[in-house]
Amino acid sequence: MTTPQGLSVQSQRSERAVLVCVLLPGTKADPRDPLGELKALAESARVQVVDRMIQKRLRITSATALGSGKLEELGQRVTANEANVVIFDNDLAPRQIRKIEEVVACKVIDRSELILDIFASRAKTKEAQLQVELAQLQYTAPRLRGMWTHLERIAGAGGGTGVGAVGGVGTRGPGERQIEIDRRIVRERISHLRQEIQEIDDRKRREVLARHDQFTVSLVGYTNSGKTTLLNRLTDVRQFAADMLFATLDTKTVRWDFADGQSALLSDTVGFVRDLPHHLVASFRATLEEAIHADLLLHVIDVSSPSAWRQMESVDEVLKEIGCDGIPQLMVLNKIDIADDATVTEMLSIRGRESVRVSALTGAGLEALGQEVSKRVKGTTAATTVHIPHQEGKLLAQIERLADVTARRYVENGVELDLRLNRVQLLQLLGRHPAMTLREDKRSEPNSTK
Repeated sequence: MTTPQGLSVQSQRSERAVLVCVLLPGTKADPRDPLGELKALAESARVQVVDRMIQKRLRITSATALGSGKLEELGQRVTANEANVVIFDNDLAPRQIRKIEEVVACKVIDRSELILDIFASRAKTKEAQLQVELAQLQYTAPRLRGMWTHLERIAGAGGGTGVGAVGGVGTRGPGERQIEIDRRIVRERISHLRQEIQEIDDRKRREVLARHDQFTVSLVGYTNSGKTTLLNRLTDVRQFAADMLFATLDTKTVRWDFADGQSALLSDTVGFVRDLPHHLVASFRATLEEAIHADLLLHVIDVSSPSAWRQMESVDEVLKEIGCDGIPQLMVLNKIDIADDATVTEMLSIRGRESVRVSALTGAGLEALGQEVSKRVKGTTAATTVHIPHQEGKLLAQIERLADVTARRYVENGVELDLRLNRVQLLQLLGRHPAMTLREDKRSEPNSTK
């Protein structure tokens, strides 16, 4: 699996790369190490980084991104290091890639292509593979003209345009341009993928909404912040976790039981990075559906990273883009076992944001995290009395599973329950089961049972 001009998964082990960054004013990159994240991304794609180059400019040069002197220097570095790929931290236009390749005499890709290639190599499920392919094609479609140099017209089946060309009647003539054929193929494939992914989106949305009779929590955060390790620690699940960017692309939802008897559904989500390609965010919307409909977001932050603040801001931007910025958040300051105390203290001082310090690796702080989330589950509950007709046995069993039943009274036409239940769950039950009614006047009778 490859991107249009990207890295072949099969050949990644042998690729040697020079990393390049055109550092512009207002960049979101870490000024102390502008190419640190790109290096981590390249290593995630199993590419050996042999050199780096940074040029500060007020704007990208339209023809070659770099200035002419720096471009010449880049060519010399590629030769000296025997590199066979140049990776830019900036997004490049096809004409820029073509011009740079003429000078450096090797493959040139940009940040978005690298990220798409990593996603393609990690996509294991049918759903993830479709989402990645759609993102790749959406990235490629507007770049087709710049990527093709053979824009001559195709003749009929024989390939000639003169009199007597092979192919027979109806096949001679100029035919279509190759670029037009490719565009049509890409458009048709994008349309087909969108249809398939829309079906996945609809099914995923139904699955997520069906779980809203329970309190739902989603883990969100920068890639490699420790979300999956935390999920494994808090529950009995054993998801694959590794010290690499985008170790997993698939969502996992499991039951999280608290010490006080409360429970919630906990979901892992795909990690974010700075400048995550827009098409990738859009195509992975189904995967992010868990976060979109969550009751609480646990924003996991790697406080051991020098870029912790920028990573937090990048995640906030993506959450805003997908419409999650209004969902309650609890900051989980992870990796405190290896973090600098000053960074942790600074993070704890953020106004308007509650936080908990943990180490998913050692288990430190996980009990406190569970207590904080359990408080929020309890905080959404309502105390009320409901009446259930005798014939609604399944509904009665469901309520006893979901609610904290404090008293039960058997009356002539059913059962009355004093209970505490999540407000959202209560409203949904009332909407789905008209036979269930509320009783505002709580009573205590001799045959009440705790």
